[in-house]
Amino acid sequence: MLKRYKNTSMIDKKQLALDLNLIREKSPLVHNITNYVVMNNTANALLAIGASPVMAHAVEEVTDMVAIASVLVINMGTLSEKWVDAMLLAGKAAVEKGIPVVFDPVGVGATPYRNQVAALIIKQCKPSIIRGNASEIMALAKENVSTKGVDSTASSNAALEGAKRLAQETDAVVVISGEEDFITDGKTVYSVKNGSPLMPKVTGMGCTATAMVGAFAAVNKDMLVAATYAMTTMGVAGELAAQQAKGPGTMQLHFIDALYNLTAETLVENAKIG
Repeated sequence: MLKRYKNTSMIDKKQLALDLNLIREKSPLVHNITNYVVMNNTANALLAIGASPVMAHAVEEVTDMVAIASVLVINMGTLSEKWVDAMLLAGKAAVEKGIPVVFDPVGVGATPYRNQVAALIIKQCKPSIIRGNASEIMALAKENVSTKGVDSTASSNAALEGAKRLAQETDAVVVISGEEDFITDGKTVYSVKNGSPLMPKVTGMGCTATAMVGAFAAVNKDMLVAATYAMTTMGVAGELAAQQAKGPGTMQLHFIDALYNLTAETLVENAKIG
């Protein structure tokens, strides 16, 4: 079974650099069951960072794909009955194989169906990492929160206590994306202050962050550290892209280039991990 290494996690910027290089050396296969809106962006981001993405959703093949993957990323942005079946099949297969499952509960709290699906995935797929915006994490933690589709109506720090409780209840590392990102295993909390205000203006940037978490989880067995390094990488790349972007359209283009050209030295130099 996958070891969580709870309460022994240490952030080391040298390891951050090593993990970035490991992704590029090993090119881990990241199996994504994700949504229609973000497939292209997610795949390009994973390729740019050095991972190998595959988008496989058919119930007839997901367990076979999990068998050769290094990590499974489940994103429930665009739900349908067959896709939910595929998510549950793949998640159970990943648990049996002992590879990480990264879950993005897109829009949870917006409809009863999304709440039901999210609960099923957490129960049956036992995610190693759950990444969402503040409203999504608060909804999973059963806190009173208003939602607006897939967008957050709360700040990331408002969700921190709920995230800690959710982490303890699920034995998963919980990531809250926002102006400041928080990553917790229920006891230890790390924060990442990298990023750009342009990032939320690009469709699917949060979903890309989830896939990035998957890439780092594929090379680092410490889920708390892997998630922290992934969010740092996202944020630094976002900052670099924003320096050249003129708006959301060019931000998306420059972000992929920033991931591709990101050096370990630049990543470490700009990392703002607390």
